[in-house]
Amino acid sequence: MSRPRLSPEKWISAGFDALAASGPLALAAEPLARALGTTKGSFYWHFKDVPAFQDALLTKWQTRALEQVLDQLQQSDDADKRLRDFGRAILADPVEPQLRIWAQNDHRVREALVEVDTERLAYLTRLLGQLGLRNTDFARALQAALTGLSLSTDTDMAPFDTLIDTVLALR
Repeated sequence: MSRPRLSPEKWISAGFDALAASGPLALAAEPLARALGTTKGSFYWHFKDVPAFQDALLTKWQTRALEQVLDQLQQSDDADKRLRDFGRAILADPVEPQLRIWAQNDHRVREALVEVDTERLAYLTRLLGQLGLRNTDFARALQAALTGLSLSTDTDMAPFDTLIDTVLALR
């Protein structure tokens, strides 16, 4: 019985699932191959080694996260709604908390997060500017809250909404 041919995208998708469920130590050829019902040879057909796979996974996540910012820019004209939707989208990502933990020990992950965080901060700053708030510390506070909430075991969006309400009341 032949095994299905797996694309690099399938491996990366499995990597996201493994990372979200078990952290960065799960990003190895053998456990991923087992989860996909194939051999490690398939993994190494697509990726030179585990670090190359990790780089591909990081690139995919970073592209996805930055596209999310661009998508948010093109949503409704209601800046308040975009702000809340943006927070919800970030907090819904099960991979990002594991990336933030991994970044403590891996410069590649840290660099990817810095780029995404920089774009997100610029987006939040522009969005708050549209709402009449020009102090960049407000955007930094919202971003810090999102980062902290993403690492929390409580996925309740209410604290972020309350912070948005508080910041917007300062207009």
